[in-house]
Amino acid sequence: MGYKPQLARRMGPFGNFALSFSIISVLSGCMTLFGFGLVTGGPAVMLWGWAFVGLTVLCLGAALAEVTSAYPVAGALFYMAGRLGGPKWGFYTGYLNLLGLLGGMAGGSYGMSLFVGAWLNLQWGFTPTPGRTMAICGAILLLLAVLNLFGVRLVSVLNSISVWWHIGGVVAIVGALALIPSRHQSASFVFTHFANTTGWGNHLYVIALGLLLAQYTFCGYDASAHLSEETVHAQISAAKGIVNSIFYSWIVGFVLLAGMLFAIQDYAGTVGSATGVPPAQIFLDALGLTGAKILLLVVIVAQLFCANAGLASASRMVFAFSRDGALPFSKTWQRLSPRTKTPVPAVWLSVVVPFVLALPSLYSLTAYYAVTAINVIGITPAYAIPVYLRLRAGDRFTPGPWHLGRWSKPIGWTAVIWVAFITVMFLLPQVSPVTKDSFNYAPVALAAVLVLAAIGWMTRGRRSYGIPEYGTQGERAQMAEDVV
Repeated sequence: MGYKPQLARRMGPFGNFALSFSIISVLSGCMTLFGFGLVTGGPAVMLWGWAFVGLTVLCLGAALAEVTSAYPVAGALFYMAGRLGGPKWGFYTGYLNLLGLLGGMAGGSYGMSLFVGAWLNLQWGFTPTPGRTMAICGAILLLLAVLNLFGVRLVSVLNSISVWWHIGGVVAIVGALALIPSRHQSASFVFTHFANTTGWGNHLYVIALGLLLAQYTFCGYDASAHLSEETVHAQISAAKGIVNSIFYSWIVGFVLLAGMLFAIQDYAGTVGSATGVPPAQIFLDALGLTGAKILLLVVIVAQLFCANAGLASASRMVFAFSRDGALPFSKTWQRLSPRTKTPVPAVWLSVVVPFVLALPSLYSLTAYYAVTAINVIGITPAYAIPVYLRLRAGDRFTPGPWHLGRWSKPIGWTAVIWVAFITVMFLLPQVSPVTKDSFNYAPVALAAVLVLAAIGWMTRGRRSYGIPEYGTQGERAQMAEDVV
């Protein structure tokens, strides 16, 4: 691909799959936005929305995996876009991808801090004020940075453990909620009940908003591509990692959501829970204090695994983008530890920026939901751009060993159309009436990043940014000779 190998290739195929599975993390995404789902459509939208969004994301993941198989490098999305569409496409895709990854780190770490605060409240009567919650968020990000500085081998081991923790955790949660409570909701309630307390009267609009729960959860699977330079047999392993992580998360997530919804004892009490975390209230009502604390710990550890994998992906993105001269102070962010081959400055940047992005959550819970939307509107279009450019390239695209064959075009166009729709939806207001507290600032963040990318491109990017040519000079000369 033209890069000098610098990262340590120590991750196996299962570790690569485990990375994306851990970032998708149904015990993180489904749980942190569970309360949002209860008010934007309720059980019916949560379950059927999960089934529908999972299918569309599987199409997007498969189309992206095909391009990943052809270009297995740490830069991933922006490298693919640059190779297929030119430097400007790559530059803008990189900034969108970076916005999504850092927004995901902000949303995930702050969401985890809410659960930690709820557990501390149950255990010691701790009052999770916004300031204390933000302090917990900062402590979590610091811990994640330290874990990532030990190198990719530890990250791979933790991700492998994470897969079994997530599966075992879902089995434990659903099993306990199915067997212990004396009362459960009816199937009619779980699969058909519609609830709307957003202030919007248009049910179709509310249903579309409710898809955020699933779409936010199904993010981060590009990690398999970002860690491809650290994965053996990357052309196949990274592609399979993307598709398998989406598929298994789709199945496991549906079971988890159904189990949680059947166990709701008091809908209004769950939505307005004094813990600030609706899943915690479900555990309390259904299992009592001890059971609630145990299951909350299961969720918190899963969220830690998720955020740890997310930081690995984000830091590699920062490293790769800097390696190609796209970020300010690029020489700093591309430095590697001589011992662990970890991009240490990139790791620290990838925890400081998410902390700043999460700060508005001090003033409004709606701001937290907007941060999750930032993740979706940044990263999801970045997934679709390489797929679109691959479709536009037609026969000029040379597939890798993992490809879709004749299904490439229908699956690819399905993915691109879906991404265009969902991106517009998550730029719109989530709550009515729109006030300074309920304003969705995700469009502001998106506009700011696009403006920053435009300024960066015009001032220095078009001169300093660029992906390398294929191979060494000698290899390129030999290819030219073969052509002649």
